[in-house]
Amino acid sequence: MVEFGVGYKFAGLYEDGLKMLKWATDYFIKCHTDTNVLYGQCGVGGEDHASWGREDEYYTNNPGKANPRPCYKIDQSNPGSDLAGETAAALAATAMAFEKSDPAYSATLLQHAKELYDFANKHQRAYSESITDAANFYKSHSGFKDELAWSAAWLFKATGEQQYLTDAENHYNTMQQNANEVSWDNKGRGVAILLSQLSSSPDGYTTNANDFCNHMINNQPRTSERGIVYIQQWGSNRHAGNVAFACLAHAKHTSEGSFNNFGRDQVDKLLGDEATGLRSFVVGYGHNPPTQPHHRPSSCPDRPASCGWSEYNLNQPNPQLLTGALVGGVRSQNGNYEDKRSDYVQNEVALDYNAGFQSAVAALLALQKDGNCGE
Repeated sequence: MVEFGVGYKFAGLYEDGLKMLKWATDYFIKCHTDTNVLYGQCGVGGEDHASWGREDEYYTNNPGKANPRPCYKIDQSNPGSDLAGETAAALAATAMAFEKSDPAYSATLLQHAKELYDFANKHQRAYSESITDAANFYKSHSGFKDELAWSAAWLFKATGEQQYLTDAENHYNTMQQNANEVSWDNKGRGVAILLSQLSSSPDGYTTNANDFCNHMINNQPRTSERGIVYIQQWGSNRHAGNVAFACLAHAKHTSEGSFNNFGRDQVDKLLGDEATGLRSFVVGYGHNPPTQPHHRPSSCPDRPASCGWSEYNLNQPNPQLLTGALVGGVRSQNGNYEDKRSDYVQNEVALDYNAGFQSAVAALLALQKDGNCGE
């Protein structure tokens, strides 16, 4: 919405985009209950995974538990720099999206972002050491320095306050370098792309970002079936969408046409092609799209029918159409995709699975509106 808002406007979805962002940032504000307090998890991972059905029926499906979904927080005694930093970055970026349409809300977002960044920076620790159940599912393997750099960079972009840029560059120098992904865990390449735009000495950051995109184009392994970049089995499509967006965002500020072509190529391959028989990986869109995404409520029949593990095991299309969701994709570079709900590696859906992919689509729409459709 910040880099490619014109793409959302071209699609007639800009106002919907703002509503979607506000739904999330309202939640983050509610989770930020005090200056140095942020709630970061509700539920117990193993217990949540052991339950299937509609989300709002979780309590009735788990009788006998006084509080089956406890909530956990980070604070000064038990901090979490990656969690607080990432939330600060999200709030700062969204503040930019609302700067013109709702300046009062934008200012509120920035205030929370600044407080959370200060909390993250002054009380440094990995959040999974404080919310220990998170380590079983979303441990930050890259550490928290990338989130500190990420949040400081976004705060500088949003405010222009020099200290944030200084902090971002200092954190960049101490974070894990040269990751071959852009993900919820590792923001390092995203930081390089941002700092290549923001720094007064951008050459090193620009080189890092260029090297990343050129590696993805020329050297990163690809799936044998259709040539989607393959980074790892967990959400292989997600990783392809993320790097496509990262290189499209970088190309906007470098005029590097090959990066735009790469992003377009990857999105085209995720969307499938009826002419070649390649199926779409996006639910409800394109040729032969997935029908059994691993998603609880969409697998449920219309109310008042019950929903549980019998629906999970039913080898039929989900009764509710989860339009627009990008499924995980193939497990291995040479693997074949199977549309089967129980195969959660290939058919899981998630917010971060759609984030980069959707943003890449917006970037391509922006290029189309500008008449830059590439090769």
